[in-house]
Amino acid sequence: MTTIAVLGNGRVGGSLATALIRAGREVTVADRAPGAAADAARTARIVINATPGAGSLDRLVALREELRGKILVDVSNATVDGPDGLPADLIYPGSSLAEQLQEALPDTRVVKTLNTMLYPVMTAPAALTQTPTAFLSGKDPEAKQVVRGLLADLGWQQEWITDLGGIETARAAEAAILFVPHVIRSSGFAPFAISITR
Repeated sequence: MTTIAVLGNGRVGGSLATALIRAGREVTVADRAPGAAADAARTARIVINATPGAGSLDRLVALREELRGKILVDVSNATVDGPDGLPADLIYPGSSLAEQLQEALPDTRVVKTLNTMLYPVMTAPAALTQTPTAFLSGKDPEAKQVVRGLLADLGWQQEWITDLGGIETARAAEAAILFVPHVIRSSGFAPFAISITR
């Protein structure tokens, strides 16, 4: 059985870990204890980055050796928060957190996904009244196929998943976070996701 390490045990990491365990996956969650992230990443084949995006790059670069040869699923958004705590701008304009991670960790296969929705949708996509879209960005086709399997375990049907292409396409998906504060202010904190309809 593939071991999955979830880095970050807040609302996002906790929800993902619970759902994947329910689906029968073997999951380790790294808490804030010293060395916990390194220990979890070392024993995993797949590592999910659910840490706050503003500090993700530094945290994960420190795990370079533990992440070597692994699939890193990045679900975070690197943003500058406004006075109300909601995203106000991107930390990496003209790039993305996922691209920065792939450049800094060349021996790790980075796949960006699940960052274009509020966190409850990540593990319950069918709860929305309309079909949501999960995007994939990454340079390694095999890694993206593995992530498709994880998404299926979380309730995502394959036709709801859109492969955008290489890791550079993550900048478009990450920029979608700028919708979030405006939607929340206009409609309240209700689950929603970016969706491509045809």
